[in-house]
Amino acid sequence: MKTVCVTGGSGYIASWLVKLLLQRGYTVKASVRDLKDPKKVEHLLALDGAKDRLQLFKANLLEEGSFDAAVEGCDGVFHTASPFYHATVDPEAELIDPALKGTLNVLGSCAKSPSVKRVVLTSSIAAVAYNGRPRTPDVIVDETWWSSPDHCRENKMWYVLSKTLAEDAAWKFVKEKGIDLVAINPAMVIGPLLQPTLNTSSAAVLNLVNGAETYPNTTFGWVDVRDVATAHILAFEKPEANGRYCLVDSVAHQSRVVKILRELYPSIKLPEKCADDKPFVPEYQVSKEKAKSLGLEFTPLKQSLKDTVESLREKNFLSASSSL
Repeated sequence: MKTVCVTGGSGYIASWLVKLLLQRGYTVKASVRDLKDPKKVEHLLALDGAKDRLQLFKANLLEEGSFDAAVEGCDGVFHTASPFYHATVDPEAELIDPALKGTLNVLGSCAKSPSVKRVVLTSSIAAVAYNGRPRTPDVIVDETWWSSPDHCRENKMWYVLSKTLAEDAAWKFVKEKGIDLVAINPAMVIGPLLQPTLNTSSAAVLNLVNGAETYPNTTFGWVDVRDVATAHILAFEKPEANGRYCLVDSVAHQSRVVKILRELYPSIKLPEKCADDKPFVPEYQVSKEKAKSLGLEFTPLKQSLKDTVESLREKNFLSASSSL
């Protein structure tokens, strides 16, 4: 079977990607920032097949050439490593540089390795949907949309900006170097956690079930982490895969997410009201056509939410007052 590289192997999506690749018989070379940190490596080394077919490499997004060893000899590269959090002190250093320079550093390593047949980039719906155009129930966002860097800067959406700049730079780089690239653009990713640490998108669900008084007035697309990992593999394996793929099972306002959680867990204290008195941010649509052309079937939001909460409970993230 083929050998592939997964950057940022200890992350939420990447851990599932490593797990599914090993299940499919691949040899996986995964990069992590710190090989000595048990929180980054133990859950990967415990995966089925890891003993024989998983190799871990130390690499840093901001260090040119640090991915050379991990990428060398690989048939495919999955570049998932990129920071995701909302509160930043220095957006340039914390989000934009690692996303943008990191993507170019990984692609630079790919350009040096003639064995690499295709690169699959973990982008985000963040790079698609934020351009100032209204998103209302009759609007369908699809792969032709691009987020506007100016709009992101004006509204201080630094994570959105980081993913937009990184994906744009990736397409320019591969055009120049003749690298075959496919981009995966998932929305808010939820579902079971393999890693022991709490990631940003799972925290959005945890906040709702952990005694919050209010829910945010926000509307997101939601998608299951297992579907996202599967989409990456299909995008690598299917020769006809090309361009970008938006991944969204359903778009839901936080009020609807709370309603589903209340149906699933009537005994949990969930927020009763919205954090502000403004009209709800409208729900909109995201096209599933291209994603389904990969052969992807989406896990329903209700199932993903249930599996997220069960996983958060197993990993002891739920407060005592939220016991199921």
